[in-house]
Amino acid sequence: MSEAHASLLNRLAATVVALHPTRIIRVAIDGVDGAGKTTLADALAPLVAAQGRPTIRASVDDFHHPRSVRYARGRYSPDGFFLDSYDYDSFRTLLLDPLSPGGSGRYVAGRFDLDNDRPFEPVTQQAPPTAALIVDGIFLHRPELRACWDISIFLKVDFNVSVPRGAQRGPDFGAPDPAAPPNQRYVGGQQRYLRECAPEEHADIVIGYNDLREPKILKWRASPS
Repeated sequence: MSEAHASLLNRLAATVVALHPTRIIRVAIDGVDGAGKTTLADALAPLVAAQGRPTIRASVDDFHHPRSVRYARGRYSPDGFFLDSYDYDSFRTLLLDPLSPGGSGRYVAGRFDLDNDRPFEPVTQQAPPTAALIVDGIFLHRPELRACWDISIFLKVDFNVSVPRGAQRGPDFGAPDPAAPPNQRYVGGQQRYLRECAPEEHADIVIGYNDLREPKILKWRASPS
């Protein structure tokens, strides 16, 4: 890890630890596929925990709709990807709402097994009273989710960087060329998201993440919501 990246992680961790220290908070890490969201969230969580704040790691990818719903508009439909990928009702009811101010603290971290196209057996857990929920995923600045975050981060990455980066994870993650036919669903759906939901505008923190060794802070709102 570069010095610049380590410095960024430490600053993010300090910000999360200091935010509303007497209650549970919810942190979003958003960005297009291949931006580096999961890797950043996985690195951030232990730093937050090391500073004394319990962490809960979750991903919107564990709240997918079944395949029959996701592909109802067509296997390669960008609109289907944007509109039908995720079960936001369950995402909020099972995870985000219980961890909101005044919530019960009893949450379920995942509902749907994407690989096997079937629901998980639900496991209810009790959150520590000052935990930080750190959620990674795409589309986290959709209008129906914006108010759920105490602080939100958007990783800004060009598609000509993010798509090959994602493809390095294996053949299940698409072709390295953003213009390749298999990518039309994902790139097109995310272009619609960027256009309609303006995540850079709504995020508290925006990080230029084309170069993982030299991330650039493009926006850092002094007082997150």
